[in-house]
Amino acid sequence: MNLFNYDPALNLLPCDGEVNCFGNIFSVRESELYLQGLLNNIEWKNDEVIIYGKHITTKRKVAWYGDNNFAYRYSNITRHALCWTKELLTLKAIVESHTNVTYNSCLLNLYHNGDEAMSWHCDDESTLGKNPNIASLSFGAERKFSLKHKTSKQTVSLLLEPGTLLVMKGTTQNNWLHCLPKMKNIPSPRINLTFRTFG
Repeated sequence: MNLFNYDPALNLLPCDGEVNCFGNIFSVRESELYLQGLLNNIEWKNDEVIIYGKHITTKRKVAWYGDNNFAYRYSNITRHALCWTKELLTLKAIVESHTNVTYNSCLLNLYHNGDEAMSWHCDDESTLGKNPNIASLSFGAERKFSLKHKTSKQTVSLLLEPGTLLVMKGTTQNNWLHCLPKMKNIPSPRINLTFRTFG
C-alpha cells in the first residue's frame, strides 16, 4: 500500500496497532535546511551491535539525545544520551504540537545512501513502556518504510518524503515489525529522528 494523501486521523494498520502519517509538515526549503543542520551539528557515530556474539560496526551512523543522561540499551550495546541541541529542541516542540505527546529523548539515524538500511525489528524495550508512542521525522532522500505483522506476515508500506512525520503507537510494537529496506538507486543521505518517552 502506497499512500500519497495523508490524513493523520487515518490508521494505516489494518489491526493490532496504530500508525498515523501527518505527511510533509515542512516546506522543501525548511526540510533542506534541517537536513544540512543535522548533518553538520549532530555528534554522529557509527552504530554498534552484537549479533550472535559477534560485534558489528555499521556504516549507518546514530546519535541519541535526551532530557537526562539516559542509559539506553539495545542490540546488546549501552548508549548514553547527549544534551539537546537548540535545533533538536525546536523540532521536538514542533513534533509535540502535532502529536499532543511530550517526548524526553530522540534517537537519530543517518543513512548515507540507499545501500544503508534497517532490518526488521520492533522498538519493544521495557524502558519505553508497554505501548510506546514513537514519532518518526524524516529528512533527506525519500525512502520506503515497511511494517510486517508478526503473526499474519501482512505488510504495509509507504514512501516517506523529506519532512514527513509518522507516529507508531498503541500495541504496534507488540504486534508489528518495521524496517527501512535497501534502495540501491538512492545516492543521497536520509536522516530519521525518532522521538520517544524514555523512563
